[in-house]
Amino acid sequence: MDQSQLKWIADFIWNIADDRLRDVYVRGKYRDVILPFTVLRRLDAVLESSKDAVLERKKFLDQHGVLDQEGALRMAAGQAFYNTSEFTLSRLAASGQGQRLRDNFIDYLDGFSHNVQEILAKFKFRDQIQTLVDANVLGYLIEDFLNPDVNLSPQPVLDGDGRIKLPGLDNHGMGTASRN
Repeated sequence: MDQSQLKWIADFIWNIADDRLRDVYVRGKYRDVILPFTVLRRLDAVLESSKDAVLERKKFLDQHGVLDQEGALRMAAGQAFYNTSEFTLSRLAASGQGQRLRDNFIDYLDGFSHNVQEILAKFKFRDQIQTLVDANVLGYLIEDFLNPDVNLSPQPVLDGDGRIKLPGLDNHGMGTASRN
């Protein structure tokens, strides 16, 4: 991905902060929300194709009383992390507003594997959720990060003819875009 595309993605991310968080946080605190949200969108995009397989595997393991599910769920996800919540960011966007969205969002966060929980804890992201709900911006943030004109997935987005519409974003590009 070239530098102009990375700059466009970085500008997109930080414009969300300016648009949604301006009246909720002082500018220096935007990072407390935008960085974890960027990571969540990336993880959500990476896990999207394996979501149903993970949910099916989780149900099977629970039905059979398997306590140590970590390896099987990682394998189902095809990643070193997974999410067992019924929610995705797209499903959250359609789930309502206010306290209902808050509860669903927390369920979504709780579904992530332990290694992702550690990342969220380092961000202290859960401390921000009620502020976002009270300011009525959580749903808008979710919708903004789901914008089809930006791709935070490592996989390219193809058009109807199979041509690359939006290139995938590798891990280095992801780090560069979120730091700018």
